[in-house]
Amino acid sequence: MQYCIAHDHNYAETSEKYQVSYQQARNFTLKYEAYGIESLRDNRGKRKSEDEMSELEKLKAENKILRAEKERAEMEASFLKKLEEIERRRR
Repeated sequence: MQYCIAHDHNYAETSEKYQVSYQQARNFTLKYEAYGIESLRDNRGKRKSEDEMSELEKLKAENKILRAEKERAEMEASFLKKLEEIERRRR
């Protein structure tokens, strides 16, 4: 959207550059200007607010988040270990 705004709202040029329709480029730009970046978020799907969730659903969601954080930490540790190994080889 910033590209389109920076180029004087040239929706045709923006649609060609990002391979979207003219209408999509225009709609996205207008939403972005009116309501900010959050207006472009895709809210489709089966997301429930925390108030609508049962205790079991809350625990499952928390478990999913914790597993993702653990996996990310493990990947980061693995990456750092490999990086240290590469640096040791260079010496």
